[in-house]
Amino acid sequence: MKIGIVGLPNVGKSTLFNAITKAGAESANYPFCTIEPNVGMVCVPDKRIEELGKMYETQKTTYATIEFVDIAGLVKGASKGEGLGNKFLSHIRETDAIAHVVRCFEDDNIVHVNGKIDPIGDIETISLELVFADIETLEKRMDRVGKMTKSGDKKAIAEMELLRRLKTHLEDGKPVRTFEMTDDERETLKDAFFLTDKKVIYVANVNESQLPTIDTDPYVQKVRDYAKAEGAEVIALCAKLEEELSELDDEDKEMMMQDYGIDESGLDKLIKASYSLLGLISFLTSGKDECRAWTIKKGTKAPQAAGKIHTDFERGFIKAEVVSYDDLMKYGSYNATREKGLVRLEGKDYVVKDGDIILFRFNV
Repeated sequence: MKIGIVGLPNVGKSTLFNAITKAGAESANYPFCTIEPNVGMVCVPDKRIEELGKMYETQKTTYATIEFVDIAGLVKGASKGEGLGNKFLSHIRETDAIAHVVRCFEDDNIVHVNGKIDPIGDIETISLELVFADIETLEKRMDRVGKMTKSGDKKAIAEMELLRRLKTHLEDGKPVRTFEMTDDERETLKDAFFLTDKKVIYVANVNESQLPTIDTDPYVQKVRDYAKAEGAEVIALCAKLEEELSELDDEDKEMMMQDYGIDESGLDKLIKASYSLLGLISFLTSGKDECRAWTIKKGTKAPQAAGKIHTDFERGFIKAEVVSYDDLMKYGSYNATREKGLVRLEGKDYVVKDGDIILFRFNV
């Protein structure tokens, strides 16, 4: 699962990527510093793994991971090829969701590509370029489906009506993700891979001086109001500070966060929100050898979750022995939860929940 980091040039995308992955992606004060996308894997913060590791005095802890892609800055006209736009749009198409970084800080030393700080204008510039690209994709599909309607193909006729409605929606400057459609209609369009159908998190990037009043900052509030209209989440952070924090050990990081009045890293919030945005949850396995978080989609049943560990587990699935993390922590040991009747045996139809600690029984 990939999250694409997008935004205008010089809004802090590569700085944020550096902080997320500690990969050292080049960051410079001019547009198109990033041309080929930088890719990095990052662990999803999960205190449950830390606590299980302590409980079992485990030899190894393994966290769930998520992939971030630092995509070069888009500019007005990208859908027509401006600023290497076609290449950048293709990079976005390969991601599963988008983290849209929005500049919410003033700094005379960092050039703004449009000459002024305007968070909503910046968002709309990017959004419209993606909409224009989707209209082009849609028109090509309409040409193809239109030929099929001439034979009286009822399925094609219904799809053409759907495409016409969607075209009107896009021409109003609205993304595909806000277009109302039935499950069947969504299934019809799923292979179109519209850019604006991807879910979005907005990342409001501020400077250090804005952190004490970040909850009431006017720039950040504008982004929140915009995001609320489409049901999107906003994470406000200072990418520059997050990059500095990422280079510190845990003790120094904790002290620096206290100095800034931060109880949780903005990056940790972003990574966890991105994981959730993709519809992902974690089930856990624990023991002396390893405590581990395993990534699955919400709604995954027990045999398929078992298959994440090994295909034999799914093929020979018998039962899942399940206890919730909260119950295990409350009573202090696996045996104690078993005595309380809180360890359950679940079958093939059990839908795994986030935080389930599972021991799979199988036979092949």
